[in-house]
Amino acid sequence: MSSNKDLKELIIEGIQERKGRSITVVDMSHIESAAAHTFIIAQGNSTTQVAAIADSVEEYVRKNGGYKPYNADGMANSEWIVIDYGDTWVHIFTPETRTRYSLEDLWSDAKITDIPDLD
Repeated sequence: MSSNKDLKELIIEGIQERKGRSITVVDMSHIESAAAHTFIIAQGNSTTQVAAIADSVEEYVRKNGGYKPYNADGMANSEWIVIDYGDTWVHIFTPETRTRYSLEDLWSDAKITDIPDLD
């Protein structure tokens, strides 16, 4: 890895590059049954923006940190895209889909940190 920034910081910056909003970091590292240690959740205003944010995250993280995702899913309809970086998963939603699945509420026993929007 060529960067002194950690994966979480790079993902957040990649989201912010495409004006992703309402970024939430869900730390589940102390929950044994959790599928990942960290979820980073964000939203775009449209399926087009959600896809652009996902592309930005993958490109930004690879370029600035050397990390490549294990998998990505949801690109077909772009209402909910998940990018798998092993212990860290990135979830990018349209607002309606984010409200419907409410991942933050599912993991309410996790440590949840909201990242302020840049504007």
